[in-house]
Amino acid sequence: MSDMTSTKPYCIAKRTVWEAYQLVKANRGAAGVDDETIAMFEQNLSGNLYKLWNRMSSGSYFPPPVKQVEIPKAKGGTRKLGVPTVSDRVAQTVAKLMIEPILDPVFHPDSYGYRPGKSAKQAIAVTRKRCWQYDWVVEFDIKAAFDQIDHALLMKAVRNHIKEDWILLYIERWLTAPFETADGARLPRQRGTPQGGVVSPILMNLFMHYAFDSWMTRTYQQLPFARYADDAVVHCRSHGQAEEVMRAIASRLEQCGLTMHPEKSKIVYCKDVNRSLAYPNVQFTFLGFTFRVSGSAGPFVHARACEA
Repeated sequence: MSDMTSTKPYCIAKRTVWEAYQLVKANRGAAGVDDETIAMFEQNLSGNLYKLWNRMSSGSYFPPPVKQVEIPKAKGGTRKLGVPTVSDRVAQTVAKLMIEPILDPVFHPDSYGYRPGKSAKQAIAVTRKRCWQYDWVVEFDIKAAFDQIDHALLMKAVRNHIKEDWILLYIERWLTAPFETADGARLPRQRGTPQGGVVSPILMNLFMHYAFDSWMTRTYQQLPFARYADDAVVHCRSHGQAEEVMRAIASRLEQCGLTMHPEKSKIVYCKDVNRSLAYPNVQFTFLGFTFRVSGSAGPFVHARACEA
């Protein structure tokens, strides 16, 4: 695909579509509702990429339904993932390549999920360090966060930063593309962004930037936190402060259409092992690591939850 001057309504470089395809190929992944694998897509690679570029550039690209796959959770129940088609993953990656350099610099330094140069390992390290400095932790998780994101609030946030009409057009179409279940039923979507979509993680981070990160920075500027997608910890000075913060976060999430997970959210004491028996919660698990008071000293140590 050569980058000739185009008379299309939207200016999308063909080389960006090619780069997006290379990233999708590197990530591999399963076939979507059309059962087309990456190997099958490559049988007519230049034709498929040209067709995608042509449709995206003309405004006539409509994403197909997202294949709904249920993945068992470790503690029972299932998590619903959405698998877009190979072609749609390329299209979403084109958009991601355009919006990530704009959005990522806006995000809070203590947002660690799905970001270039950020990792769960960094979130674990900074959380361990802060457990030396603060006696209390508010640990919270959001119930079905990817499924509950309010589309109107999300698009308001997107429009605040992204001005290209074609990106706004396709993000709205991706948000409302229906799920297709294993028996072929189509499920319309009024909320959420599919967990498994290429643009979903960055859209989740943008939503949570306004719903939590920037709100937290304004409201409790002196209290550090670490967030990885829908999982977060906040460090507090006292039990009373932790109770206040937990109530405030629950209320803030509710205002944004989200729900704090009742079973996975709690206040944890994390200082003096000699006083730990006085409190119901003296350990918490964050990103697969369990933090708890050391038997020989006050500060927390951590180990993988499966080893704890």
